[in-house]
Amino acid sequence: MSVDYKAFGNGLVLIAGPCVIESEEHVHRMARGIRDAVGQFIFKASFDKANRTSVGAYRGPGLREGLRILAGIKADGFPVLTDIHEPAQAEEVAEVADILQIPAFLCRQTDLLLAAGRTGRIVNIKKGQFVAPHDIHRAAEKVASTGNRQVVLTERGSSFGYNNLVVDMRGLKIMRDAGWPVVFDATHSVQLPGGAGAQSGGQPEFIETLARAAVAAGVDGVFVEVHEEPERALSDGANALRLSRLREFWSRLEKLDSLVRSADFLNVSGAAHVIK
Repeated sequence: MSVDYKAFGNGLVLIAGPCVIESEEHVHRMARGIRDAVGQFIFKASFDKANRTSVGAYRGPGLREGLRILAGIKADGFPVLTDIHEPAQAEEVAEVADILQIPAFLCRQTDLLLAAGRTGRIVNIKKGQFVAPHDIHRAAEKVASTGNRQVVLTERGSSFGYNNLVVDMRGLKIMRDAGWPVVFDATHSVQLPGGAGAQSGGQPEFIETLARAAVAAGVDGVFVEVHEEPERALSDGANALRLSRLREFWSRLEKLDSLVRSADFLNVSGAAHVIK
């Protein structure tokens, strides 16, 4: 199964999976568990976490082994999203992944954006914590300059002092008004970067609160990192959604999205407004 870019803007898209590939068995088990909980979704996992807080933190299996494992997920019928970190990775990763993701810390890297665009795949750009919502469209334009206009922008919170993030819900409208579909990353938005010393902390109790607000604001999709035992996850467990909670979480978001759309809370551009 592949992803049609038109899906973004035609209902609420779910991107879900563990932060990093922990093992081949684990990603297959997670993919099946997520599908059992929500049905259709886009599977997400990274083959390398190149921006861990500590040099000794687990990064993943690497490019070759990671792509082999993700190809198995793809063969089982799951659309796949994964990160790239260097321009040289783009073409090889595009042979497996349906969506190439640009990490937040790399969202302004011109050569990386151009390489991703040239693959013809959908490109999901994570808005850096240091980038204003009215500026991130310039990254999308870099991808579009290659002739590939299949770009999605993802909000994941903005730096708010040290070791903290905040989400400005106005930014979702600003980003969408620039003409690109917008996804809300509900789990990285509750991260406390570097807040646990040698690793990042998190406040997962706020995942659904922020996700509901984003859906009410008219986003096209929701991104959540999911793990069956977040306390044992090898990366970003402190801000992950527990798998057992995903079914009810997603059901509530879909109901809210349906209400927003059916009640005409959205104007023709998809931006939220108040009904008079």
